[in-house]
Amino acid sequence: MSADNSSFVAVVGGGPAGLLAAQRLAEAGHRVRVFEAQATVGRKFLVAGHGGFNLSNAAPGAARFATQYGPAAGHFGNLLARFGPAELRAWAAALGIETFVGTSGRIFPVPAHTPADVLRAWLARLGALGVEIHTRHRWLGFAGPCGLRLRRAATGEEFALEPAATVLALGGASWAKTGSDGAWAPLLREIGVEVVPFAPANCGAEVAWSAFFRDKVGRQPLKNIALRMNEGPEVRGEVMLTDYGLEGTPVYALTPQVRAALAAGGPAVFHLNLKPDLPAAALLHKLGAPRGKASWADFLKKTLHLGALIPTLLREARPDAAALPPDGLAQLISHLPLPVAGLRPLDEAISTAGGVAWAELDAHLMLRRRPGTYLAGEMLDWEAPTGGYLLQGCLASGAGAAAGIIAAGAPGGGV
Repeated sequence: MSADNSSFVAVVGGGPAGLLAAQRLAEAGHRVRVFEAQATVGRKFLVAGHGGFNLSNAAPGAARFATQYGPAAGHFGNLLARFGPAELRAWAAALGIETFVGTSGRIFPVPAHTPADVLRAWLARLGALGVEIHTRHRWLGFAGPCGLRLRRAATGEEFALEPAATVLALGGASWAKTGSDGAWAPLLREIGVEVVPFAPANCGAEVAWSAFFRDKVGRQPLKNIALRMNEGPEVRGEVMLTDYGLEGTPVYALTPQVRAALAAGGPAVFHLNLKPDLPAAALLHKLGAPRGKASWADFLKKTLHLGALIPTLLREARPDAAALPPDGLAQLISHLPLPVAGLRPLDEAISTAGGVAWAELDAHLMLRRRPGTYLAGEMLDWEAPTGGYLLQGCLASGAGAAAGIIAAGAPGGGV
């Protein structure tokens, strides 16, 4: 193995957290080298952008934003104070990317800007700062007290580096095709770092539909609904009926509760409200109207504007749904029980829970067991809902890791 002892900061992982850390470090005068295992950087950033390219969210306000990160809210309160939604918008503007706040509070680039446009502008900025990007380089672990071991895919050569400081931003364990495979976890466990086991987050939920329902309904959306888990709060939005169960923003938001219920061995039941904007008394009044000669499905369509798939869905939950009295039917429409059998596999999840335990890090995101090594992004133990919180969290942690190195005055920079 050969060694390169020139003074620089290594960033391992070319996702959003790693790239922002590299940018902040280079802007502070450091020489930065980024090492990415895949053929290109930002692959998960590009894939995630296909599903609605929200960069952040302005809806909660600064005080409530950190609460979206659940048990990690305290840590993210500190990170977001340095790099929150306002700083993200300023960062995008500096790249020439104009943003706007949508009606939902989500922050988007203007429609003219695609994820590829943002990444292209970002890489141009990194290039202008002198950041070196080395693709097809896989991290193999540590070497000595401050070194790294890597392998070049093109030649198979293994070599060692001794950077002045290191940022590890290796991602979680979902969407392995993008390079986010969690293969780094054993390498950290080898040096005694606690890595909380990975679990799917922001993923679809499995419901044991009957074969008849799967064949008849297929993949169809349910709009303007509310969903809750057991007796928890409702989440509004749109869900998609699939052959395996349900997916969509409300389902993703309830993933932590589903996961906890399943792990405890208790019942995990979604309650679907098909008419959340209609007060209970008004719903009961409409269902008490004379049906006349109309079929049950036509009656529901005329009185409640419920689509053709709803009678089938109601019968799936209650085979006798059509025979229920108005009060029983009103209860079913507003509290339709859907038992959850499980969550979709880890690799299908948009993000993951689990990762390096926060107790392993100091306030600057440096590993206590390995001074000079900082962590950022999804490899930390946190989760958040979709809607801009995931990308914001990655970028905020990347900025936080860079700030830690800059504050420590690692050699090779203008500090």
